[in-house]
Amino acid sequence: MSDTSLPQASAPPATRRTIGSAGDTLFEWLCRGAGLFVLLLLGAIILTLFIGGLPAFREFGLQFLWSSDWNPVEGRESYGALVPMLGTIVTSILAIMLGVPVAFGIAFFLTELAPQWVRRPVGTAIELLAAVPSIIFGMWGLFVLVPFVQNYIQLPFGETLGALPIVGVIFDSNNFAGTSIFAAAMVLAIMILPFIAATMRDVFNQVPPVYKESAYGLGATRWEVMKGVVLPYTRISVVGGIMLGLGRALGETMAVTFVIGNANRMASSIFDPSTTIASVVAMEFPESLMGSLKQSSLLALGFLLFFISFVVLAVSRWLLRSRLK
Repeated sequence: MSDTSLPQASAPPATRRTIGSAGDTLFEWLCRGAGLFVLLLLGAIILTLFIGGLPAFREFGLQFLWSSDWNPVEGRESYGALVPMLGTIVTSILAIMLGVPVAFGIAFFLTELAPQWVRRPVGTAIELLAAVPSIIFGMWGLFVLVPFVQNYIQLPFGETLGALPIVGVIFDSNNFAGTSIFAAAMVLAIMILPFIAATMRDVFNQVPPVYKESAYGLGATRWEVMKGVVLPYTRISVVGGIMLGLGRALGETMAVTFVIGNANRMASSIFDPSTTIASVVAMEFPESLMGSLKQSSLLALGFLLFFISFVVLAVSRWLLRSRLK
């Protein structure tokens, strides 16, 4: 009996699947367009502010950056950005100093200490705090927080720390109105609190449980686990959340306008009234004439605020990259 093998059918040639390729191409270009749109929108905003503020930069030159004058009287107009720039930076830094420790405490409590039945309602309350309109924060700050700061923080600190050499001037103030840089910083700290706390809570929950369990197995305490395991694992996201809050603090307008005092003069104490770039623009832009030097100065302030925000974010990115190397 001869050994014969049946002929095997040859496999069909491989053909490239073309079904849906048009949809994939369309989706790819839509995503590219979305990314390019963000860049174009950002560039358009920067260019509009720069062109609008160019007459002020030409009129005052670099002196616009370190001049504290703000005289809108026609014929003797003189504008400077120093006071609102310093007010913006100081209030934002104070807000971060006040808000970050509280946000970290909230995130630590929700992820490590709180029982399960407490975590959801407290977390929801923190997130709902972010939905409160800024003008409500401003009204609450003016009628509740400002008197509290004046009676229970400004007066005691002024009496006890105002007499100290060198640093005493920071706390010594004769302001009796109550509105001040410190009051604005406290309002900002409350406003940025939910953003930072929610970010920290979410990234703390993303740490693999085996890392923390290993540390607990070696006898580490909760704080040691947080300091040695959780924070190193999540430091990039934590700093990103802090920068998100800082960006909100730098650009906040109405809440700060209510409680900072809107005094365009140099403040020698954190309890003195001052102003910020956003509050100056909000207060005086409706009164400025189209094409006037005052309007150009306000647009120049907006460009400087954009530049300050960009520098802060760039420095934070650089610090993160240098720490990761």
